[in-house]
Amino acid sequence: MTAETSVPFRAGRDGYASFRIPAVVVTASGTVLAFCEGRVGSQADFGNIDIVLRRSADGGRTWGPLQVVAKNGTDLAGNPAPVVLDTGRLLLVQVRNAASATEDAIRRGTVPAADGRRVWLQHSDDDGLIWTAPREITGQVKRAAWRWYATTPGHAVRLTTGRILVPANHSLPPTGTDNGTEGKYNGGHCLLSDDAGDTWRIGYVDDNTDGYINVNETTASELPDGRLYFNTRNDSPAPGNRADAHSTDGGESLLRPFRPQACLTGPVVEGSVLQLRDPDLLLFSGPADPGFRALMTVRGSADGGTTWRTVHTVDGLPAAYSDLVRVDGETVGLLYETGDFSAYETVSFRRVPVADLVGTSGE
Repeated sequence: MTAETSVPFRAGRDGYASFRIPAVVVTASGTVLAFCEGRVGSQADFGNIDIVLRRSADGGRTWGPLQVVAKNGTDLAGNPAPVVLDTGRLLLVQVRNAASATEDAIRRGTVPAADGRRVWLQHSDDDGLIWTAPREITGQVKRAAWRWYATTPGHAVRLTTGRILVPANHSLPPTGTDNGTEGKYNGGHCLLSDDAGDTWRIGYVDDNTDGYINVNETTASELPDGRLYFNTRNDSPAPGNRADAHSTDGGESLLRPFRPQACLTGPVVEGSVLQLRDPDLLLFSGPADPGFRALMTVRGSADGGTTWRTVHTVDGLPAAYSDLVRVDGETVGLLYETGDFSAYETVSFRRVPVADLVGTSGE
């Protein structure tokens, strides 16, 4: 088998100037669902943004028509965090805010709470064809003092216990003469539900303002021994741009605060993790160029995220955000932003043989 690549989303198509922030899951029936943000007017992180979806019945080789899953009028619905429950139900956690509310303004505290980042939930019981109206859960999962707020990006996690876990991040109000946009005010937390998404609460919270490790966009996976592995983007000047942590209580707390993970060389960017059970291999996807969003690479860990090696290099082109999914017994799927001259020309899907991931030494 060889890797195959398809393109479910291309900038400038279907009424959207840009597509960004990929997330992917495989339903109980084997349908691949590729989500992302459809940005109407520009590539910018604010404005008129919808959550869109394309479905694949052949493992990501071809794709059906674009569906608009979440539309917030002409405001923003984004950061899709989908997860498949053991019943087959699909949950989609997301954030919403006013189109004019930029991250900078939200972090400075100049945006009214009603226009700032709020958290919503939808579900589908028919393989992603029809979705319920969104239901707000902000009061359950966002502390009043938090300003910026984002789920994942990427897929959420259903644990073997049935618990649903959504990694997330937030920003704290500043102190002294700071304005709140400084990286040291970034913090991480997770959303937890033990009743299939009916009610939610906040799990671990990792806050510090020392400017060393300040958690940003976070991804998670459950290891074979039941521990949770969290990997995060770090925007502060610690060794490298990644940090990680473990939890032994289902995300209620962290064994230790996030610490630098210097094995994962790359730029400041989101990444994705996925635990394979057969074989036992933890995967991480993200650009591997140390200073530029390029060189999309999958790395593997056989020791629960302590050390990492390269197991698959896509190409040397520009690349940015990504998400990983187990398509079937022989295939891992990688949904990622890429293009010939910009990382944001397409959201592409790559089918990678599991045998290639296991058999590559990376040395």
